[in-house]
Amino acid sequence: MYTLSKETWNTKTMVKISVLGVISFILMFFEFPLPWLAPTFMKIDISDLPSLIGAFAIGPMAGVIIQLLKNLLNVLIEGTTTAAVGELANFVVGSVFAFTAGFVYHRKKTFNRALIGLILGTIAMTVVITLANYFIMFPLYAKLMGLDMQVFIDMGRAINKNITDLRSLMIMSVVPFNLLKGIIVTAITLLIYKKVSPILKKQ
Repeated sequence: MYTLSKETWNTKTMVKISVLGVISFILMFFEFPLPWLAPTFMKIDISDLPSLIGAFAIGPMAGVIIQLLKNLLNVLIEGTTTAAVGELANFVVGSVFAFTAGFVYHRKKTFNRALIGLILGTIAMTVVITLANYFIMFPLYAKLMGLDMQVFIDMGRAINKNITDLRSLMIMSVVPFNLLKGIIVTAITLLIYKKVSPILKKQ
């Protein structure tokens, strides 16, 4: 059975985590909106990929640290246009995804366990970020930026006329957006993990 204490932290491991954190930060620049599904400030990228690879190759906590490094680098180098709320949301969603997938995979390292972990990770991150957006992130962002919550609802209604309040925005936009993101990142992870994992597992 896998336990968090099995993760070994030494200089080489920290270097690997740091490199994956930098790669993750770079991947944040390759993002694109889905204007037919979600407001344009919500964008898909594959920057969660290095943290998933790290969670599989090193351990679930490595995935969380990679997410932390990615978002810290983004704030320090690029700055923030969301009063750091966007980076906080990115950290939460990516950490839940990577930790869940890594934890499941490390209990039994097989392809099926990796797939199950990624599926459960996608579901977990979607549930967590939807609740976080509803109760914390959207209200906090609106308060910090001096916006009315109706602004977000109107942006959602411009895409889907059935969106009439924050709840329907979460259900009809945030949920499918994150499920789609999870599917895309899952597919890429399964395609490349076996090719890059030997490099990360070298002592």
